[in-house]
Amino acid sequence: MARQPIKFGILGCADIARKFSRAITLSPNSTLYAVGSRSLEKAAKFAKENGFPESAKVYGSYEAVLDDPDVDVVYLPLPTSLHVKWAVLAAQKKKHLLLEKPVALNVKELDLILEACESSGVQFMDATMWMHHPRTAAMKDFLSNSELFGELKSVNSCFTFAANQDFLENDIRVRPDLDAHGALGDTGWYCIRSILWASNFELPKTVLALRSPVFNKAGVILACSASLYWEDGKVATFHCSFLANLTMDVTVVGTNGTLHLHDFVIPFEENKASFSVATKSGFTELVTGWEPKPSEHHVTTDLPQEALLVREFSRLVGSIKFDGSKPEIKWPTLSRKTQQVLDAVKLSIERGFETVERLIGRYKNDILVKPYRLVAKVKCLIKFRNFIDNFELLQHTLTIVFPHITLDLEVQSTGLPKGEIGWNPSTWTTFATMGGFMHFSLKTAITRRGRKRSFRSRRASHN
Repeated sequence: MARQPIKFGILGCADIARKFSRAITLSPNSTLYAVGSRSLEKAAKFAKENGFPESAKVYGSYEAVLDDPDVDVVYLPLPTSLHVKWAVLAAQKKKHLLLEKPVALNVKELDLILEACESSGVQFMDATMWMHHPRTAAMKDFLSNSELFGELKSVNSCFTFAANQDFLENDIRVRPDLDAHGALGDTGWYCIRSILWASNFELPKTVLALRSPVFNKAGVILACSASLYWEDGKVATFHCSFLANLTMDVTVVGTNGTLHLHDFVIPFEENKASFSVATKSGFTELVTGWEPKPSEHHVTTDLPQEALLVREFSRLVGSIKFDGSKPEIKWPTLSRKTQQVLDAVKLSIERGFETVERLIGRYKNDILVKPYRLVAKVKCLIKFRNFIDNFELLQHTLTIVFPHITLDLEVQSTGLPKGEIGWNPSTWTTFATMGGFMHFSLKTAITRRGRKRSFRSRRASHN
C-alpha cells in the first residue's frame, strides 16, 4: 500500500517560499497542505499563485497552521529574528521543522530550537539546497580519494551578488531588527557550509574575521571576509557580499588534486551541473602549459536541488511517522556547526578582529562563543558554554579541560539535582591569561530552581 504524501504547512509568504512551494509540488512524497500569514488575504493570494491544490488550507495566522493536526511539516522562511519563537512552537506542536538559513541569531537560540525538536521527537533540517544536489556527492567522492585528491590543505569560498538600492535600503536582510547578520548570515552561511563540507565538518581551531567589513548605516554587514585555521595546518578563507557581481565559487586544494566549481549555491542550469578537477598537475617541458589538464565532469538530475531536499526531508519524516524511526541527527549537527563558525566570525568582528579560538566539540557538546559559562545536564548530557577541549564525568567528579586550565569538580552531596546544574559567571576567578594547566575549584553551583549546591575539589599547582 502506497504511503500518503507528507503534508507541508508554510509559515509566511516570503519570496523564497515560492521556490519551496514549487519544490514541494515537484517532490513525489510531499504535498502542499496549508499556508498561514498574518493576513488571510495575503495567504489566499499566495496559495492561488503558487500551485496549492483547491483542498489546501489557508489561514490568517501562523498559529492556525501549527494547530492543524494534519500538518506534518512546517517550512519556516520567516526573518531570522523570529525563528526561535516559531520554530520552538512548531516543534512543541509535534511538527517536523524545515528551517530557512541562517537558522538563528546565534547558537544559543539554535540550541533552544534543537532541544525542542529533540524533546518532541521531530526531524530538523535547514534549507541549504546545494547539499542535496547529486553533484555534491560526486565531488565528495573526488575529495575522499587519497590518490586523486590527497590530504586537504586549503579551501576558498566566495558568494557575492550586487544588490540594487531598494534591496540595500529595505530588504529584511539589511535590517537589524529582522536579520542582524546581513550578508554574513545570507551569503556567508553558504560559504561557511562549503568550507565545513570540504573539511568533513571538522570545526576549525581558530576563526579570524578580516579587517574592513562593510556595514550599512544601521550596522548590518553588507560585505565581510574571514579565515579559518585547523591544528593540522589546513586553512580556509571566504568572502561574502551584497556589493559585488554574482559569484558562487569554491576551490578546494589537496596535496594531489584540486576541485573547482563556479555555481555551488545555485547551478547555472536546473537539470545539470558541472565541476572540474585536476590531479598531480604540472607544467609542460618549456612551461608553456599544464600537463595533465583539468577535467570537467557533468552531473544531471531529474529534480532541482530544492525538490531533492524536500524529497529527502519527507523521506525522513515518513520513516518517523510510518516506521517509528528516530530523527536523523546528521542535519541538526551540520546546522549547528555552521552556526558556530558564523557566530565566531561575528564575534571576531565585534572584538576588533581578534582571533576566536577552540571551536571544538560534537553535537550537544560544542561551544557557544560566550566565555566563562558552563551548563551541565545530569546523566552525562553535557552542553558546554565555553571553549572546552574535552570533559569527563565519572560519578560525582567532573573534569573539564580548557585550552589553558583543567577543572576538577567533586560534588559534595551524594545525589545530583534533577535538571540543570549551572555555574554563574560571577563565581569564576579570572584565568583567561594563565598559561599551562591548573586545577581550579568552584564553591557553589546554582540549580535551575535557584538553589545552591556545595562543591569540594582539590587545587593543584600551576604547571
